[in-house]
Amino acid sequence: MRMIVNTAAYLFVPLADAEALTATLHERARALELRGTILIAEEGINLFLAGSSEGIESFYSQLKVDARFADMRIKYSHSQMQPFARLKAKFKSEIISFRREDGQPLDYPRAPSVAPATVQRWLRQGHDDDGKRVVMLDTRNWQEFAHGTFEGALTLPIAKFTDLPAALEPHRESLADATVVSFCTGGIRCEKAALWMQNDGMHNVLQLEGGILGYFEEVGGEGYDGRCFVFDERVALDAQLQPLVDRQDSAQA
Repeated sequence: MRMIVNTAAYLFVPLADAEALTATLHERARALELRGTILIAEEGINLFLAGSSEGIESFYSQLKVDARFADMRIKYSHSQMQPFARLKAKFKSEIISFRREDGQPLDYPRAPSVAPATVQRWLRQGHDDDGKRVVMLDTRNWQEFAHGTFEGALTLPIAKFTDLPAALEPHRESLADATVVSFCTGGIRCEKAALWMQNDGMHNVLQLEGGILGYFEEVGGEGYDGRCFVFDERVALDAQLQPLVDRQDSAQA
């Protein structure tokens, strides 16, 4: 059975031609029979696409010919079913809505990041390399972390990403002596969140490079409890990037 290749990718990069690029990439993905979502803004690109291995390879190979996207990281997983009902492409004001001027990646240097292997080691030893306690800060909403999160992570009762600043406020004092590692599904939200926190005076904050999916890809599920919610019909992925729901599995049940 041929497997569907599922991809997630984003990059904050200036796109003066964002609106025209939206139409171009929509047509390219349609011709390759891909499904999913293409989100483009003047601040960058955010992609969730699935299809045949040949179609996926062709799409990203063509995209990376453009020097602006040459270094974009693509995260892969596989499923028996096509997890998206259709293909959508949207031109937006932000590829992930945060609505904070002090959290816009094109306006400031990128907040410091930490590699999955380093986080794994810190969680295993119970502190960072300077002996400080480590707090994993989940920047996702309650629907997502209900499926799983890092063990002992600080989760916030938010329904949308724009709620994060207010929800974090009561915790700021208690986080002052810790190394705070912000994380999300693939890195896009924690990149904005970490930048905003840095600009708002929290200089002890890092972002988990590649998010939860990057962590699963590189080191597995050590220190993580449960699955990672994804915004498609697979619902959530385990640490081996296997879907909770796969249509073929359902048919056999």
